[in-house]
Amino acid sequence: MKIAITGATGFVGTRLVERLQQEGHAIVVLTRDAARGQRVFPDGAFPAVTVVEYTPLESGDWQGAIAGCDGVVNLAGAPIAEERWTPQRKQQIWDSRTIGTEKIVEAIAQANPKPSVLVNSSAIGYYGTSETATFDETSAAGNDFLAQLCQAWEAAAKSVKDSDTRLVILRTGVVLGMGGAVEKMLLPFKMFAGGPIGSGRQWFSWVHRDDLVSLIITALTDSSLEGVYNATAPNPVRMAEFCTALGHVLGRPSWLPVPPFALEALLGDAAQVVLEGQQVMPTRTLESGFDYRYATVKPALEEVLS
Repeated sequence: MKIAITGATGFVGTRLVERLQQEGHAIVVLTRDAARGQRVFPDGAFPAVTVVEYTPLESGDWQGAIAGCDGVVNLAGAPIAEERWTPQRKQQIWDSRTIGTEKIVEAIAQANPKPSVLVNSSAIGYYGTSETATFDETSAAGNDFLAQLCQAWEAAAKSVKDSDTRLVILRTGVVLGMGGAVEKMLLPFKMFAGGPIGSGRQWFSWVHRDDLVSLIITALTDSSLEGVYNATAPNPVRMAEFCTALGHVLGRPSWLPVPPFALEALLGDAAQVVLEGQQVMPTRTLESGFDYRYATVKPALEEVLS
């Protein structure tokens, strides 16, 4: 297959490109910075990769790169929890996902021949937050900023069906892998000052990066998959349990909670991503027969930190 990917130079995208090349696929990397794309995927190491510079919020000649691709994976979007949610930042987060997806769908509509499948990222923020509820793919949407964002993001992707392209939407949890959320939590643990963030009772729905990449590839290659799937491991944990497991793997105690005000002072409204949570079950994903390599959190952390 020939696969076009946005967000390919990111935390999940780089691993996805590696796996696709190993499996014999050709990859078109759509990136805002072609020079960076070439540094991340040098010709010698990535002969199957073609780098195309694109303008994610604008139509352009780059859209022609979609023609002839068998599939498209749309992972692009401004980071959610790395900055305070100023009005300007919220707009950037919103536009990068909604307009960015609209332009990908526009490119698919113009392509001849058209890709047979679009795998579009979304997030479990779709469901809102709760300490008591359990959510699966049939659950209703929440009403906070992230829930509204995910609804708009998915709505932009759904218009691809006008092009007779199969659509798979993956609502992704917190991705575990070196370079992601785990790496940011390592320093206090290594200094014997690690512990649960906030109350510790909030749910932490996670997925190992390798399982997420496997699920994306399955969505590309298995024509029976269509619609929404939760990209989370089948065993979510509460934050306190996650931090205890992280401490055990590191050989460090998990006893010093991070108070909510510390995160709120740093991130403002964006702190809700960490301080609140949701228990999300991948019901349709399991029903599809997908086999998780990392179904429980401790083995997942052991692999990440190995």
